[in-house]
Amino acid sequence: MLNIRFIFKMLGLMFIIETFFMLLSTAVAFIYQGDDVIPLACSSGILFVAGLVLYLLGLHANERSAGRREGMLVVALTWALLSLFGMLPFYIGGYTDSVAGAYFETMSGFTTTGASIFPNVELLPNGILFWRSLLQWQGGMGMIVFTVALLPIFGEGASQMFDAESSGITHERFRPRITQVAKRLWGIYVFLTLLLVGLLWIGPMNLFDAINHAMTCLATGGFSTKAAGIAYWQSPYVEYILSVFMCIGATNMTLVYLFFSGKFDKLLKDEEVRWFYAIVAIAVVVVTAWLYCKGIYTDFEAAFRNALFQVATLISTTGYADADYIPWGPFFWVIALILMVICGCAGSTCGGFKVGRFVIMAKNLLNIFKKQTHPHAVLPVRFNGRVISTDVVNRVLAFAFAYVVLIVAGCLILMADGVGFEEAIGAVVTCLGNVGPGLGTCGPVGNFADFSDLSKWVLSFIMLTGRLEIFTVLTILLPSFWKQ
Repeated sequence: MLNIRFIFKMLGLMFIIETFFMLLSTAVAFIYQGDDVIPLACSSGILFVAGLVLYLLGLHANERSAGRREGMLVVALTWALLSLFGMLPFYIGGYTDSVAGAYFETMSGFTTTGASIFPNVELLPNGILFWRSLLQWQGGMGMIVFTVALLPIFGEGASQMFDAESSGITHERFRPRITQVAKRLWGIYVFLTLLLVGLLWIGPMNLFDAINHAMTCLATGGFSTKAAGIAYWQSPYVEYILSVFMCIGATNMTLVYLFFSGKFDKLLKDEEVRWFYAIVAIAVVVVTAWLYCKGIYTDFEAAFRNALFQVATLISTTGYADADYIPWGPFFWVIALILMVICGCAGSTCGGFKVGRFVIMAKNLLNIFKKQTHPHAVLPVRFNGRVISTDVVNRVLAFAFAYVVLIVAGCLILMADGVGFEEAIGAVVTCLGNVGPGLGTCGPVGNFADFSDLSKWVLSFIMLTGRLEIFTVLTILLPSFWKQ
């Protein structure tokens, strides 16, 4: 049977740790003397009490008996419930009068989607803006990974929770203990964030904006402190810097860590990384040519810069806005949807299908074609020089099927709720891939404020499912998961 005490204890620890993040936002609100001090402080108190109660209920849990089911349930409940408590500052402070809207905003933050219900974020006080950015920064690397790194007391359950939250096809470990892996991943994450803060601060941004955008950029989240997004600064320097770091955020963090540890070949020889940057380069060339030849930008450097930024922000699932790509026409919309689906590398902070799965499917399809003329040939799928097992290939194909089914089901529900076709497909694809901007009214300069409460709840579920790579959430919904 399920180890309920273990689940309570882990949830309690997550809540207690999250309280300190919320208190940090409260301190920011106090420094800027905004009207968000009380909403954030009250929400911190509620979160801490809930965490303490859950921790005490599971105080004597047997961590060694925790298995895969407990790990999956803890991860799914952590993300769903932290979004529930994380929405309290938005709702208590009166910044939105919709529970669905507040939950949507918080889930969008934790899952690093970046879709927002606020038409003008500049009306929000600084403490709330910082809380939105902090949500994305935590969600980028993952709260479970952070907690495992901070508190190595999880026993056998740590590995199950790490695998349930981490993105990708398989989860390679460069250290024998999962806590050591988590610490090093968070270490490089913090280092890159601080580096980006410095680079943005020496540009046109003030310190507050630099901190917020560094957190949401590395997390590939996309929340901004300005209604106009990155376009507010009209700075090529900012756009180039963010483009580089968005691509870093979309790269496997394990390989980034090994690169900074001196093992350059691990990153440079990785097949998924090479495919990712090849896709980026091809997309940038095509979009640059389109923008320049169509006269959308008459200056070639501006065309290149905007193409690079839009490709980087879409494929990394960051979703920053520096220009409205809706007037660019259907040709770019199709490219945008392709980038939203493929996205970055496994083990990165971005969502989406992942380049690794795309490569495996492409190679498997090529083998099927070859078998038409050579039916007895043994043609294994190879990735990074190693043979991929049939089980892994089948999981990739199952993931692709589930991905398509979720897109179709989500679009049908939204259209039945009155959302137009263009907005529905853009919203579902962007939420499932945790990208942020969609098409039509929810494009890069739009928002999700006009969506109904039902649509917001559906999209919140889709965001959670996409961030946890579909299987974790959908498996919990099956009756077989709950059988003894």
